[in-house]
Amino acid sequence: MDIYTSFASVYDIFMGDTDYEMWVSYIEKLLKKYNAKPDLVLDLGCGTGNVTSLLAKKGYDMIGIDISPDMLNIANEKANEENLDILYLLQDMRSFELYGTVSLVISLFDCINYITEKEDLLTVFKLVNNYLDPGGLFIFDLNTEYKFKNILAYNTFAETTDDAAYIWENYYDEDSKINEYYMNFFVKNENEHSYTRTEECHLEKAYSIDDIKSLLEESGLMLLDVFDAFTFSPPKKDSERLYFVVKEIKK
Repeated sequence: MDIYTSFASVYDIFMGDTDYEMWVSYIEKLLKKYNAKPDLVLDLGCGTGNVTSLLAKKGYDMIGIDISPDMLNIANEKANEENLDILYLLQDMRSFELYGTVSLVISLFDCINYITEKEDLLTVFKLVNNYLDPGGLFIFDLNTEYKFKNILAYNTFAETTDDAAYIWENYYDEDSKINEYYMNFFVKNENEHSYTRTEECHLEKAYSIDDIKSLLEESGLMLLDVFDAFTFSPPKKDSERLYFVVKEIKK
């Protein structure tokens, strides 16, 4: 089944409580900490463009890349409605291409976890290095193994709204370090008397900090810091999300 197709139609509904302003504020705090003043920014795995749009409103020139045409259609609609000049590209982050370099790459909401093979993740990091300006920053987050094992694990989550509902089941394999998300979506049809049910399966892989550091070094990037999400504190045993701050050091 194609992933993200059904997910795109309900993504903003069920992410409605997400404080995107806070996510963007944290990115800007990180930029200030490292004295970075980027102009052209790549949002790798931009989804429906919520963070991309907020950064564009703050004056950054934005490029958004995503593998889902449905996600990008929604992102483009938002940009058009708000008269934002954002370049959205339909590409796989494992093989993306740009016309030139950028001064900052971000990849948020555990997009990196979706790269489930180390060889593919190395390719992503090499591409980031290739398209980063000398000394440019790469900021991304990761769901931790603690979250997969202790928060998601074998739990089931559900939510309903007036127009949609979902049931989300999780299965974590400690050997492969893969978390499987089985999602059933129910979206109200236009006649309001019936719902269309669709399902998707998403996979995310848990990576250790050492795994990430090794792959970054092999790609020519340097890991500057790892933080417990939305703080400047080091990772904890029960950290659910980590932020990685990376610098381009060589081509």
